[in-house]
Amino acid sequence: MAIIQQPDGRWKVDIEPIKGRRFRKTCKTKGEAQRFETACKAKVMETPDWAPKPKDRRKLSELFTRYHDLHGHTLADGKRLKQVLENIARDLGDPVAVKFTADQFCTLRGRLLADGIHGKTLNNRLGYVKSVFNELHRLGDINYPNPLAKVRPLRLQERPLSFLSQDQVRELLDAFDNYPDCRHLALIARVCLATGARWGEAQGLVPSRVKNGAVTFANTKSRRTRTIPIAQALERMLLDYFKAYGAFPNCIRHFSRVLQSTSITLPAGQATHVLRHTFASHFVMAGGNILTLQKVLGHSSVTMTMRYAHLSPDHLQEAVRLNPIFDTLSTPADPGNEKAL
Repeated sequence: MAIIQQPDGRWKVDIEPIKGRRFRKTCKTKGEAQRFETACKAKVMETPDWAPKPKDRRKLSELFTRYHDLHGHTLADGKRLKQVLENIARDLGDPVAVKFTADQFCTLRGRLLADGIHGKTLNNRLGYVKSVFNELHRLGDINYPNPLAKVRPLRLQERPLSFLSQDQVRELLDAFDNYPDCRHLALIARVCLATGARWGEAQGLVPSRVKNGAVTFANTKSRRTRTIPIAQALERMLLDYFKAYGAFPNCIRHFSRVLQSTSITLPAGQATHVLRHTFASHFVMAGGNILTLQKVLGHSSVTMTMRYAHLSPDHLQEAVRLNPIFDTLSTPADPGNEKAL
């Protein structure tokens, strides 16, 4: 048994407190070496099978893979998330995870922001990496705190939601109806517009989930099923299609092609989701209840649904009559009022 100073100034511990149980460690100081020696002796006497836990030298990419194996594979978008995390590890230079710092992440974030990557994308990446550390710590796979715990997401300018007018809806459906050999496109689009479903949810419908004047979406983002009433005519169209052709094929890539054949222009980053926004927007503009809309869309929190509240016919209408110049605005204009304004 010995504690020996090395040529580089560090101290090497080499002890065998119990025959056949030998421990070695190199420490920065003699005091640290002595504490390790004492701890090993005490632990081995209490629990003969005890051994000091080796340092966690896994790289960030290995930690991300471990997260996928333990938890990520259970998520609805697990495969996509795994690829995103691999890209993050590569962009960061794949450091040893235990040495990864908030400064490294924020430096990369600033560089990507300057390169034109959207802030929403960067906020998503922050959330993904935070989740990795939080989940692995919860599972006991790592014993150090989340290095990004105090990193806040970027504050972004809220963008107005885009939705289609009645004329644009008709134009888009006409384009779908005339698209060759893809009658399923028009039907999926009609389901989205009639129920507020995401394209993938509508595309995943099967005959057993279309009955009693309603459709049931089971492949949802929240993993919860939800059942939405539909018109009898749409139910018949769905059942007739399934009887003749079977389940819908994967056809989301055709949406952009059809859209390009119309006069409709959408903001960057929006595609099939505009159908969901269109349903929700017209629902609210027609006087629909915001809590009912929450259930129809499957939002876990009404906060998400409140994005559409400004479209309600009476939304914030009190601002018109309760402002301090309402009386001057509600009377015929005269020179005095013009000066007042």
